[in-house]
Amino acid sequence: MGDAERELPRRSRIGADLAVRFVSALVMVALATLALWLGEWFWLGFVAGLALGVLWEWNRLVRAFATGALSEIGWRFGGACYVGGAAIAMIMVRNGPLLVPAGGGPTGFGAIEVLASFIAPIVAVDVGAYFAGRMIGGPKIAPSISPSKTWAGLGGGALAASVVTMTCEIADFGPSGQMPGFSALSLAGAALAGVLIAVIAQAGDFFESWMKRRAGVKDSSGLIPGHGGLFDRLDGFLAVFFVLFVVALMPAYL
Repeated sequence: MGDAERELPRRSRIGADLAVRFVSALVMVALATLALWLGEWFWLGFVAGLALGVLWEWNRLVRAFATGALSEIGWRFGGACYVGGAAIAMIMVRNGPLLVPAGGGPTGFGAIEVLASFIAPIVAVDVGAYFAGRMIGGPKIAPSISPSKTWAGLGGGALAASVVTMTCEIADFGPSGQMPGFSALSLAGAALAGVLIAVIAQAGDFFESWMKRRAGVKDSSGLIPGHGGLFDRLDGFLAVFFVLFVVALMPAYL
């Protein structure tokens, strides 16, 4: 069989894999958007389902590298705190501190605000890091943990996230008839927030890669066709929302 003949099946497999990844991504985005738009119990149930799935994958990885019963218990407890804290923050940004009847008590942000201010910057980190890493390349950050991550990619992710956060700040106008609610200082703060989001999201990515390296696996699971596991897709989100959870708790203990 010649090279051209061998190339055809390979291209067919690549095309099939891309199609599976595309369909899976559409389904994930549709479910997340619907739950986010409906809010309240729908969003709570959606996030709780994601958290349980990630915890299952977390414990699956832990079983592969834990050195004893005490080590496994510690890792399982840490996973419950890490994933649980991130899930609580994800629920609270949409539903508010408590699930309350309509018209009473504290409420969270609207679906569009959550999408623009919390989700879009994290997605931008992945997109910016991917393209900057591919086009620029350069020195690796930690090749022993994640061979594909470069400093250029981190810079591209930070830039992309900052563009999103600054755009959200500019679009957040004041009450009708007043001047736009942003200034040079607030834009600088938004840009800094984008950089922090990129660093935290990439740290979450590295942490999950480190766990997979220790477990000797490529993906956290095969739950999502063409994408691996939930932990693979949500590693950056978990890190950012866990930090948000910790920051939200700080005033109560200071």
